[in-house]
This record gives sequence, structure tokens and C-alpha cells, in this order.
Amino acid sequence: MESTAVSAPLQPPSPHAADVSPDFAALRDKLASYLKADDLGRIDAAYHFAAAAHEGQFRISGEPYISHPVAVASIVADWNLDVQALTAALLHDVMEDTHISKAEIAERFGKTSAELVDGLSKLDRIEFRSQEEAQAENFRKMLLAMASDLRVILVKLADRLHNMRTLDYMRPAKRRRIAVETLEIYAPIANRLGLNNLYRELQELSFQHRYPLRYRVLSKAIKAARGNRREVVGKVLAGIEERLPQWGISAEVQGREKHLYGIYRKMVEKHLSFSQVLDIYGFRVIVRDVPACYLALGALHSMYKPVPGKFKDYLAIPKANGYQSLHTTLIGPFGTPVEVQIRTREMHHIAETGVASHWLYKEDEKTLTELQQKTHSWLQSLLELQSTSGEATEFLEHVKIDLFPGEVYVFSPKGKIFSMPKGSTPVDFAYAVHTDIGNRCVACRINGDLMPLRSELRNGDQVEIITAAHANPNPAWLSYVRTGKARAQIRHFLKSAQQEESVALGERLLNQALRPHGLTLGQISTFAWDRFLRDRGVRSKKEIFSDIGLGKRLPVIVARRLSQAQDQESGRPDVIKPKPAGAIMIRGSEGIAVQLARCCHPIPGDPIIGTIRKGQGLEVHLHDCPVVAKLRGDRGRWVDVEWEPGDDRMFDVTIRVLTKNARGVLAKVASVISEEECNIQNVSMDNEQGAYIALSFTLQVRDRMHLARVMRGVRRVQEVVRIGRVKGDGRVG
Repeated sequence: MESTAVSAPLQPPSPHAADVSPDFAALRDKLASYLKADDLGRIDAAYHFAAAAHEGQFRISGEPYISHPVAVASIVADWNLDVQALTAALLHDVMEDTHISKAEIAERFGKTSAELVDGLSKLDRIEFRSQEEAQAENFRKMLLAMASDLRVILVKLADRLHNMRTLDYMRPAKRRRIAVETLEIYAPIANRLGLNNLYRELQELSFQHRYPLRYRVLSKAIKAARGNRREVVGKVLAGIEERLPQWGISAEVQGREKHLYGIYRKMVEKHLSFSQVLDIYGFRVIVRDVPACYLALGALHSMYKPVPGKFKDYLAIPKANGYQSLHTTLIGPFGTPVEVQIRTREMHHIAETGVASHWLYKEDEKTLTELQQKTHSWLQSLLELQSTSGEATEFLEHVKIDLFPGEVYVFSPKGKIFSMPKGSTPVDFAYAVHTDIGNRCVACRINGDLMPLRSELRNGDQVEIITAAHANPNPAWLSYVRTGKARAQIRHFLKSAQQEESVALGERLLNQALRPHGLTLGQISTFAWDRFLRDRGVRSKKEIFSDIGLGKRLPVIVARRLSQAQDQESGRPDVIKPKPAGAIMIRGSEGIAVQLARCCHPIPGDPIIGTIRKGQGLEVHLHDCPVVAKLRGDRGRWVDVEWEPGDDRMFDVTIRVLTKNARGVLAKVASVISEEECNIQNVSMDNEQGAYIALSFTLQVRDRMHLARVMRGVRRVQEVVRIGRVKGDGRVG
């Protein structure tokens, strides 16, 4: 679908509009091996329909455009997909490049084929602000179509593979863009679905077009090394083929050269030169059953020494895409590392064709059912990500995160295995168990020990999540969570909370700003609101309130404009006399839209003032805070605020205590503080003053009176010389 069609005037489709091309004849022969005669007739009809629709269109290479859909259908046929998928492959560009509608395709070829074609078509008729936004929205449409029918992505991957094979005709900049897109999206999706051969080929072609010079240099180096290492490979291959029958194992042994992109990535990630990458060859041992896999492993370990830490058992714990094999690295002849994969014939089929094996090898029901379940749960997670991600670009970012796993396997307290991306934390694990567990998470135990939530999980860890009923996600989690689901759910919760709080705050601020105009929100007529919203191109009052609460609009300006709209609409002769503007009441527990400034840590009882900060809402400062002093000239951003009485919440405040440098003085001061029912959040000490030391305490107090009692108690300690509260500019007062 990336290949651009060069069009001549379109003709209406006709079943006899094109002769059968040699490529389609070859495709038909391939399909005859597994399709019924009736189905072949439907494929013929789809081919003629597509050929007529694309008549007069050519690829940039000069070939008739119909050669592309036929090539895509041929790739799809290699997976033995059904007639509906094959029809969609032949028709996948007709809606995009011609005037044929979805309804017409549904009428001729059935609703299912039409849905598949629609899922594969881009959103060309919608205008987007940027190329990136358009591309992200197209990916979102495709991935969501895939969640309802997996064949959408299988046909799309075949389409992308053929486009990558014929990318030479594109201009260099477009080649690089498509190569990056393929590496970032399509190759990882192929890997996630277990389509190993397709995954490798997409990687190789992307590498070739993204870094053509590096590709050529590395390719040349491998050809030169191939001759030098032929002796090693031959010796290992002969040794394995001789040893396995001695252990009574019947096996097929394959020697294989590692892919260029895999070698290149290893060089980049481990900062190696090509000469330092020794394991450019690998071997695959295919045996009869699972016991023979472990027996073959023992035979190989008796022949060559295994490299410690390089053994992976994907038989007992399969990868998320259903892949199963034993992996081991051995020290071969002349000290060369040799990588070996051991698997059964059925595992080999699934390793090469992944979810497509559902159509290819239906007899292996047990394995396929497990693979289908894993794929289904991933597709469900895509739908969940979609519901919590606001924009297409954000959705794509979350999907990308999950497509590059590098897995670690951890256990729940009941022994259930979870496959997590490398670098995952207990917060990721909590969201993997259930969204509610993630949202209520407060602490964790890893292998029985209490650990920080930002701890990185390792293979084999047992993780227990501790929850609390009133806990909420912490914005700080976004700095260390690894999975797309955790990131999306945290962002969704914070956005929702911020939206609700900012709307409520905006309403209060606007009500206060209207009072000097002799109005309250309840007195603004519907007509005045409609005029105000229409003039500004805003959809709802809620949006205005939210913008005010987040500091994107000034309440005094909105109030003035609303007052003018009220005058224009009602023409009321007598204006209600201005009432004194009441202050906004602050409880201190508002959360996201109302924040207590960290520069001066105001507490109930302090004289305070509010400032509106763009995108952050209302920030409450001490009235003499140096930060507020800088805003004296911008009166529109000030808000009158007062403390609301009767709140039991605790507030942070910092005090500095100068004491004599005597034994046990810290314990004495801490004891007095705790006697006043006060929590100590943090303590720091500065003893550079010789006979005296300065102690800084961050305390939690209820209000100014509570702080005064604490300071009186500390002042009575014999060794204390001076005590004061730390102000916003760091001075002690």
C-alpha cells in the first residue's frame, strides 16, 4: 500500500477487464493445492475485479499495478490462509486508489472480505495537522481492525513485505522513512505474532534501506569471514550429527548463518567490532518430542562445554508469541561460541509461521489453543490501550513500548507466571494483574522482602502487591514504568482526575471573577453562554471551566467577556450592584488542580495568596513568598484564597534548629517532636560550624498552631540555641 500507483483514467470494473497474468497463474496453481473449486472461482472473480479497477495504473517500477495485489496474495497463500483473506489481499488497494466503495465490495464478495479491505485502507479522506498524526491514526485504525480480525494484519504484513522487496524504485528519503516505520512497527508485530521468517526478512530489508552503506560493508565482511569459518562450522555439524545417534536420538540438524541485522545490532549494543562478534553461525536441532529435546541438550553439553548463564528454557516457559525451544551456547572448536536451538517439529512450524499455523497445522490443537489465547489476550490489551489513550500518537507510543519486550518471567504469590518486558517494575506487574490493582498499589514485596516500587524485576522473582482502598496512581510512576498498559492507565487516571478537579476549580474561580460585574454563574443566561462559546469556537462550558482551572484562560478576562455577552443578549436595563468578591476556600487536599507551592510550604493559619499557572492550575503561596513577589505586576493571575476550617490533613513544613554539638542532641530533639504528635519526613545535618550543628527537619503538622507547639517544645531542649521556620527563599524566620 506504500507503493504509489500512477493512474490513467479509471474504467468501471468488469469481470473480463484483464487477461490472466503469469503471476496470477502461478498463484492459482499454489491455491489449487488446498482450496476447493468454488473458492478458486471466487479468487478468479476477485482477481478480474481488481485488475479492472487498477486498469491503467502502474507502479513506480513501471509494472502494471495489479502485479502488487497478486504478489501480496501469493505471500498470504504461503500461510494457507482462507478465501476471504486471499480476496482481501487481491482487493486491498481498490478502495484507496479507485472509486469503488466498501458497499460494492460487500455486495460482490461478502461482508467479511469488505470489512478486511476496509481495515487495510488508509484514512485518506480525513485531514490531519501533520504527517505523523495521519500515520499514527492509520496505525490505530489498522491495529483495532486487527483486534477484531487477525487476518487484517496478516494481509497488511504481506503487503508491507512486498513493498519492502520492491523499495529500490522509491527516492532515498522515502526509502529511509518506510524502513524506519517497518523496523519500529511492522517487524515487531510480525515477531509478536510469531511470524519468524517474515520478521527476519523485514528486519534485513529495513536495515538494507535505512543504512545502505553499513549493510554493504557488513555483507562484504560476512562473505569474507564465511570462508575462514567454514572449517569450524563443518566440524561442529559433523560432531553433532555423530553424537546424537550415539545417545539414541533421531534428529535433523541445520547449520544457519545469523542475520546481518542481528549481527549489526549486537555490534551497536555491545560496542563490538565485527572481528569481535564470533557467533555469526548457529545450529538448529529438530527432534521427535519434548523428552528428546532435553536428551539432545545433555548430549551437546557432553560434547562441548556450555557458556554459563546462556541457557534458556522456552519449553517450560514459552515466549509471549508462543515460541518454544531450548537455547544453549557452547564453546566449540578453537574457542568459538556456537549457539544451538533444540525443538520439536511442531515447535518448528509454530516458530516459523506463528499465528498463521492456525490455518496451516490445525491438528496440533493443544499448542495452538495456548498460542491463540496469548494472541487474544494481547489483542484485548490493544483495545484497552485504545480506550485509555486520548490521541492516536499516544496510543502508538504505548503499542511501540509493548512491541520491544526482551522478556523477564516473574511469579505471583500463587505461582502464576507473568511475562514482562525487561526493565519492568512492581507497578508494571500490578497493572498486568489487573487495572484496579495497579491504581490501588501502595507497596510491594519481592521474594518476601519489602522493596521500593521502582525496583527492576528479574527472572524468577516472586512479586506480591500491597494495595490500599483509597490509594491513587502517582505521577512519579511514569518516570519508571516500562509497559504500555501501565503508562496508559496512569496517564488516563491522572488526566481524568485533573479534568474533574480543573473543571470544579475553574467554576469557583469564574464565579469569583464575575462578582465585581454584579453577576454569579447562575445568572448568566443560556443565550449569553451560547454567544460566548460560539465566538470562541469552544464546544462546552466544561471546556472553559477546565481551561480556567488549568491556567490556560484568565478568569477575569472570561468574566468580562461573559458580562458583555450577557448585556448584548438580554439588554437588561438595570445591572445588579457589584458584590464583594469572596475568596476561594482552600482545604489543602484538592490534589492536581490546586497545589500547595513547594517553594514556601504554606500551612493552615498562614496568610496566603493564589496564583494561576498555565497548564498547572491554582498554586497557593505564602503572601510574602519571593516567587509571588515577581508576579506583583500581573494582577490578572492573582486569586484571593482562604483556608477552609476543620481539616485533619497533615502539611509539610521545614524548620532549622541550631544546637550545641553534644552527644544525643538529635535524639532529644526528635523525641520532643514526636511527643507533639508530629511526623518527621526528613532530617539533614550540617556540623561545619564547629561547636554548633544545624539540624533541618521536614515535619508534618496540622496547622500553624500545631507548628508553634512543636517549636516551643524544641526550644525547651537545653542544647538548642536557635530555632526558626525555613521561608521560601531559604531564609529562617
